[in-house]
Amino acid sequence: MAQFLEKYRSEVVPAMMAKFAYKNRLAVPKLLKIVLDTGVGRASDDKDKLQQALDDFAAITGQKAVATKAKKSVANFKLRKGMTVGVTTTLRGTRMYEFLERLIVIAIPRIRDFRGLNPKAFDGHGNFTFGLTEQVVFPEIDPDKVKSTVGMHITLVTNAGSDDEGRELLRLLGMPFATS
Repeated sequence: MAQFLEKYRSEVVPAMMAKFAYKNRLAVPKLLKIVLDTGVGRASDDKDKLQQALDDFAAITGQKAVATKAKKSVANFKLRKGMTVGVTTTLRGTRMYEFLERLIVIAIPRIRDFRGLNPKAFDGHGNFTFGLTEQVVFPEIDPDKVKSTVGMHITLVTNAGSDDEGRELLRLLGMPFATS
């Protein structure tokens, strides 16, 4: 079992119940899913860039990534409906907690000049999104084989009712938020 799942059950739930006065363990917010996505720009011009992004996401997450297509045409960007524009994958369950553990313990500390994640980057419903500028912070990626760096957005989706509950949940799980 993932250590962060055990940490959630043994440490986070009691702390959240004490702080927010939940009467039932099931009322405590939990992490529902983690969504990783990136844009690969003009993937129709460079198939290697798309394949590298797909391979990197598969190595990072442990599951196959999906190429995303443009929903509508934009003439200024020379973009047609149906063109491949990005890569995404969604993690749930044990794989989600294993990824969160690798993210917090290994990947985030490897970011150069890291001063903490913005604690205000919540969406009003307890979901937290942040970006990474390069994929080589993950140990699964061999820096020698990377042709071009690909940034990514990581969204942690919770069932928290407010940003304060979501922030406290992620803080108790070990998310390194910046202090003001």
